[in-house]
Amino acid sequence: MNYAKPLPSYLVQRYHGWKATSYAENRAWYRRLAEEGQRPRAMVISCCDSRVHVTSIFGADQGEFFIHRNIANLVPPYEPDGDHHGTSAAVEYAVRFLKVAHLIVLGHSSCGGVQGCIDMCEGRAPELEEKTSFVGRWMDILKPKFGDIAGMDNTRERARDFEHLAVMTSLENLMTFPFIKDAVESGELSLHGLWTDIGEGGLMSFDGQQGKFIPV
Repeated sequence: MNYAKPLPSYLVQRYHGWKATSYAENRAWYRRLAEEGQRPRAMVISCCDSRVHVTSIFGADQGEFFIHRNIANLVPPYEPDGDHHGTSAAVEYAVRFLKVAHLIVLGHSSCGGVQGCIDMCEGRAPELEEKTSFVGRWMDILKPKFGDIAGMDNTRERARDFEHLAVMTSLENLMTFPFIKDAVESGELSLHGLWTDIGEGGLMSFDGQQGKFIPV
């Protein structure tokens, strides 16, 4: 495996800085986490986008959130076909084994994955249409919803609404998992859909009763 190289020096320096400060000042807490295991109250499914900092938004400490990140914070429908399903595996582990009380889907503004889906639907991204494109095939999860925003003229509003639809699609697909449906109906689990505006620092929550996102 001679293709694996040492860490860049700036990351090495940051690690040593963390070990000498944050870790040293909270050594007992870290050891407790290691010995007692994790007991997160919530799972957060967010986008891989480096600008979305889940723990900072909620001021969370280590051990508080079980976090899974993927392109455009999407959850596929329940498909027990024996293939590899990273997102479904994370959801199963969080709900069935960690017994989280809350499952949060967090979308965001200027999502590249969502924009890629728009471009693909409008024929401007032939590379995503290729069967070999992992991103394109992943965004097929959202593709059927494009008709809901296709007629909008304002490109910014259209992208935002499609980002909202990505969150709503994930919530819908989560309910196709039998163990999630059972947990929700028994009151052991609650589902939440959020969307954050990166530039403005805003946060919106999907209200199932009103069928729309409202400011938090």
